[in-house]
Amino acid sequence: VQLQASGGGLVQAGGSLRLSCAASEAMWKIDTMGWYRQAPGKKRELVATISTDGSTNYVDSVKGRFTISRDNANNTVYLQMKDLKYEDTARYKCNVALVYGSSRQVHFGQGTQVTVSS
Repeated sequence: VQLQASGGGLVQAGGSLRLSCAASEAMWKIDTMGWYRQAPGKKRELVATISTDGSTNYVDSVKGRFTISRDNANNTVYLQMKDLKYEDTARYKCNVALVYGSSRQVHFGQGTQVTVSS
């Protein structure tokens, strides 16, 4: 499966961005979708996930500011980010879990850069 992320850019603190990630047609079923981020010199961090039933999870630092959603018909996951802070600056990568029977694969996209100026 190919994952194409878009929507990143340069924004001032307090601003908003909406990230999108479209998965190419997968032979396996798309299960959980999510977003990770990694800033230079820091570990990769799980930002948010969304399950097939729409249940979501967020890292504490983005709760109340970020919203993850998905369009199952188009294999797309979104991340609406508002009230952006300097510390949100990172490369954001989407990931999808594919399942087939008892097998599970996790795929990451190349990501999109988000830069927040203070």
